[in-house]
Amino acid sequence: MAEPLDFYFDFSSPYGYFASLRIDAVAARHGRAARWRPFLLGVVFKTTGQAPLTTQPLRGDYARRDFARSARLYGAPLSWPERFPIPTQVAARAFYWLDDRDNDLARRFARAAYHAYFGEGRDISPPGVVVEIAREAGADGDALAAALADPALKARLKAETEAAMARGVFGSPFVFVDGEPFWGADRLDQVDRWLAIGGW
Repeated sequence: MAEPLDFYFDFSSPYGYFASLRIDAVAARHGRAARWRPFLLGVVFKTTGQAPLTTQPLRGDYARRDFARSARLYGAPLSWPERFPIPTQVAARAFYWLDDRDNDLARRFARAAYHAYFGEGRDISPPGVVVEIAREAGADGDALAAALADPALKARLKAETEAAMARGVFGSPFVFVDGEPFWGADRLDQVDRWLAIGGW
């Protein structure tokens, strides 16, 4: 079977949210799977010197307009969260813990967490909220709550973020197709085309 697409994202990324709604369908159209890989964009920003789009002069106003326009284009619910951006360590750790046990469950959780944050405007940074979302997705909430404090899980997310950066990931979403990098939700059309014709 062909290699899966690597889909890197941060739970606080609006464009990651939009890409999460399409990535599996794009991959499946070409007989592929998508491997979801959350990382911490804040750590990347410390290296690149970037800041969240909404905090940047001029770009911030445009970004807010583009988020709303993109949501309409993709038919994605959007209720802008009062708190943005947020720390996403807990949600990312939860994903990896769930993914080690049940990949489908981990994806359901990721979609539900994205929907809660950008579709409903809920703050998903508190551990209790993350556990609640995971429980609603079908996870053992008590086991997850206990695992979130495990230093090994914290180290896992740190290692995943460092590995993403070593691979050249600097934004969310970021997709690799057989080693070819694509940055941005608007690049999924290029990913689709690349998979269809084998690159250019």
